[in-house]
Amino acid sequence: MSDSKVKVVINGKFVEWEDAKVHVSTHGLLYGSGVFEGIRAYYDPAEKQLFVFRLKEHVRRIYRSAKVLKLKPKPGEKELYDQIVELLRINDYKTDVYIRPVIYFGEGGIGIKPSKQSTDYFIFTQEMGSYFSSRKALNVCISSWTRISNNSLPPSAKVTGAYVNSMIASADAAESGYDEAIFLTQNGFVCEGAGENIFMVKEGNLITPPLSADILEGITRDAVIRLAEDMNIPVIERDISRTELYTCDELFFCGTAAQITPIGSVDRRTVADGQAGTVTGKITDAFESVIRGRDKRYLSWLTPVFPQVIQKAV
Repeated sequence: MSDSKVKVVINGKFVEWEDAKVHVSTHGLLYGSGVFEGIRAYYDPAEKQLFVFRLKEHVRRIYRSAKVLKLKPKPGEKELYDQIVELLRINDYKTDVYIRPVIYFGEGGIGIKPSKQSTDYFIFTQEMGSYFSSRKALNVCISSWTRISNNSLPPSAKVTGAYVNSMIASADAAESGYDEAIFLTQNGFVCEGAGENIFMVKEGNLITPPLSADILEGITRDAVIRLAEDMNIPVIERDISRTELYTCDELFFCGTAAQITPIGSVDRRTVADGQAGTVTGKITDAFESVIRGRDKRYLSWLTPVFPQVIQKAV
């Protein structure tokens, strides 16, 4: 689908792609004072249905993020939820889709502190398959940049300006020939990828940094933990040292964009045999079954978009 045919929501109005514009004095543009979500919807051709993955959780999180910046969105959570679903229906996608809602301080004058600016929002969508290239396992590096700390700008809130930290780390990694970067915390422990949470497999245990390690409280991360527990894979949240990444049995990223992506090497050191491991494979297969609506135990995680199919299912 070309961009010219896609509708966008701006402050509750459905507009054409070319009419989706913001003013040059927008505070969110000048100072990064906005919050956002990345959401995925997955198309199942057999069911002719588009499923939005954990939409309620994403909507709740963007409102939690807005509270950090003292943004006061005009739509309530239900209204934003409904507008996302309606936007997907109008655009009539028959493929996997990425959804980006953004809430931000609007146009006004120059000044760091928002004063007379309104709280505006928009939602746009685009087709999205794999976020990374077709390579089976990523080659990543430890970034020379440190992850922002909770006392600088809470990483648990998806603040637009905060992602400059991720941008420069990811860009530097690419320039050095890597697929992605991994942040360390200010205390030197493993944090997360530039835009992904991270999991390590060691002696049969699935290990991931705790929320106190300045990570995003990832919705996909939570799904991975719950799927692993349901498969009787022990899950441990603890600090991880840099060296452990070199010597672990398996390693993978997870996130809305990344989904489940195996890591084959860190700092040119091969992780195990450099391929996706057994545990990673099991979690990937389980996740794929869930997001397509095939595993009926997790249907509460999915929001069907097309109403005619919903009626048929009932």
